[in-house]
Amino acid sequence: MHMALKTFLLASILSLAAAKGFKASVFSYPATKQAAFQNFIVQESLASVPPGFTQVGAAAAASLVNLRIGLSSKDTAGLEKALLDVSHPSSAKYGKHLTKAEVNAFIAPSDAAVKAVQKWLSSHGLVGTPSSSTGHWLSVSVPVSKANTMLSANYQTYEYVASGKTYARTLAFSLPSEVADFIDHIHPTTAFNNPESRGPGLSMTPPASAGTSSASNASCNAAAVTPACLQSLYEIPATSATESSNSILVTGFDSEFARRADLNQFLKRYRPDMSPTMTFTTEKLDGGRNPQNSSSAGLEANLDIQYTIGIATGVPVSFVSVGAEHQDGALWGFLDLINLLLDEDEVPLVMTTSYGNNEAVIPKALAFKLCEAYMALGARGTSILFSSGDGGVEGTQPQKCINYQAAFPVGCPYVTAVGATQGVSPEIGTSFSSGGFSNYWSTPQYQTDAVAGYLKAQGSTNETLFNASGRAYPDVSAQGLNLQIILHGSTWSVYGTSASTPIFASIIALLNDQLLAGNRSPLGFLNPWLYLHPEMFNDITAGRNPGLKPDTPVTPQLGCGTDGFAASTGWDPVTGLGTPNFPKMRAAAGLF
Repeated sequence: MHMALKTFLLASILSLAAAKGFKASVFSYPATKQAAFQNFIVQESLASVPPGFTQVGAAAAASLVNLRIGLSSKDTAGLEKALLDVSHPSSAKYGKHLTKAEVNAFIAPSDAAVKAVQKWLSSHGLVGTPSSSTGHWLSVSVPVSKANTMLSANYQTYEYVASGKTYARTLAFSLPSEVADFIDHIHPTTAFNNPESRGPGLSMTPPASAGTSSASNASCNAAAVTPACLQSLYEIPATSATESSNSILVTGFDSEFARRADLNQFLKRYRPDMSPTMTFTTEKLDGGRNPQNSSSAGLEANLDIQYTIGIATGVPVSFVSVGAEHQDGALWGFLDLINLLLDEDEVPLVMTTSYGNNEAVIPKALAFKLCEAYMALGARGTSILFSSGDGGVEGTQPQKCINYQAAFPVGCPYVTAVGATQGVSPEIGTSFSSGGFSNYWSTPQYQTDAVAGYLKAQGSTNETLFNASGRAYPDVSAQGLNLQIILHGSTWSVYGTSASTPIFASIIALLNDQLLAGNRSPLGFLNPWLYLHPEMFNDITAGRNPGLKPDTPVTPQLGCGTDGFAASTGWDPVTGLGTPNFPKMRAAAGLF
């Protein structure tokens, strides 16, 4: 039988099998010159083309595919134990974060894995090039025809209709049995890029009054939230940090950049007690940009930079602009960035990210690989914070849906998810604050009791619409409505968990500064400490999250046919444990 036809028939059979719910099977090919690799095991398969894409024909046989091969780490369980040991206050190893070498010893592939995979590649005349210092990712460039043979795949060209962009992908791929257990994921295969994936949505509306005097910013006005308002509401100190070893990394994607001139104007207006020349460093990755012109400055980037520098007074801040030339496809450069950081000798002490997507659009194996990387970075002492999303129970963005949508990557149990609140007297959960339960990760031990209490009070309400045994989020929250920023030289009012995340990250950075000043370790992975000290939060007990925009009336008919989750006493899937109380957080960190 002709090889291309054989490959096509196999892929069709596998896709049909997946659609019917059959488990992966082992297929044997007739002996070829690669006789050592005959038995293929299905790794991943899709029953149909993802929404928004259409098949336009076979991928050109001679076109190149840059494959990234993720090898299984040597000891993921050991890394998780090490992370929890250094992150739980009751542990004798608390705060004793791992070195780069110690982390690499966990995440590096075994010698057997490297040998088996390189032997498989060699049988096709290839050598995998390590794309990380540990060698747990290999890169190889091959023609589509060879990729089809190597992976028992059927690469086709798919067009994302909304943009007209095309991608070579396969609905199924397999690996020889000799290497299947050593490889976690290969990209690009079944992961379809969504060219319109963005960070949590941010609607902009001009404020009623721009306000220029410091006096007008001194009070906390819920209609125009400023740094002074947040300092008052959460009792955040305005005194400058002192430790040069402290750091916040603000991540930007879609080639966004933060404009220094806008920051300068922001500080003059909203932090007149600070030097208006306070700035940040910028790095570029995967073709990221930093032109500094007014017309293309990023809304998301400006928001994140202005509220880290504007709240974390004096803490060194850096910004990374990640472009479209990423090599991790559906992860938009997330994995490229983390692998870059893990290869550095020094890691940022806080990392804040305001981007994400729905969990279901990310292949599980790829999602786990990224989550493992966050685990490794946390073990080295980085506090990793992500915005929970702006779709309420509908996921990262408001949408029409049947069941509740889990968000990504906040379902990863090794990151801290930040939801949003609004108002000051009282402070309530916003209708858009994304919250719920992961379908990929189970409830981690650090939040079991807190989540169990909520579920007991929830009873049977909407119980068929979400996975009650999944990792629950958000973990915490902060103001996310009507924050004032400067963009293109003008004042705008914005909303989103994109706003609340840099606020909470800045508070962690200020606590780190005081810890470092006392020759103590930074907080690192936050969640075990957060759930151990619920008393350090303002418990938010009002509001619900059906997924509506702030200017939309809340009705039970919207939000996936439900009225969403409700905020309540203790942890809840709208505001998490609540909003920060800086003096109480300081006490819980042992800073007296």
